Amino acid sequence: MRARNAFLAAIVALAPGALLSQSVPAMKPLPAGQAPVPLTQDQPGLLAQAKVTDEAARRTALARVPGGSIVKAGLEKEKGKLIFSYDIRVPGKDGIQEVNVDATSGAVLSVEHESSASEAKEDSAEAKRKSS
Repeated sequence: MRARNAFLAAIVALAPGALLSQSVPAMKPLPAGQAPVPLTQDQPGLLAQAKVTDEAARRTALARVPGGSIVKAGLEKEKGKLIFSYDIRVPGKDGIQEVNVDATSGAVLSVEHESSASEAKEDSAEAKRKSS
């Protein structure tokens, strides 16, 4: 009986730590060269509304595109949802991977490949929109 009680006491004592270690991902530093790409905001104050940090969202996006590096980072409202959007270039591959991360939950919403031509067209349209 004492052995069983000691066993149960040990499980209860270890359970919170075991649960915590499974629910919190390890925080690895960003790869070299990732921090300097500034985060742009479509509207002032969006970053204050985000529940997920830019750094955590960058890690999530980079995990989806192994070997890639962020060349453009933005925070925007798209269809009423606050999202981090990262353009990630992979050496030796054409175009970029655009990864959208929910700024509230940290979940990846989409991963899309954009060719160099479609990327240039999107950048041109964005420049026109901003100058209007």
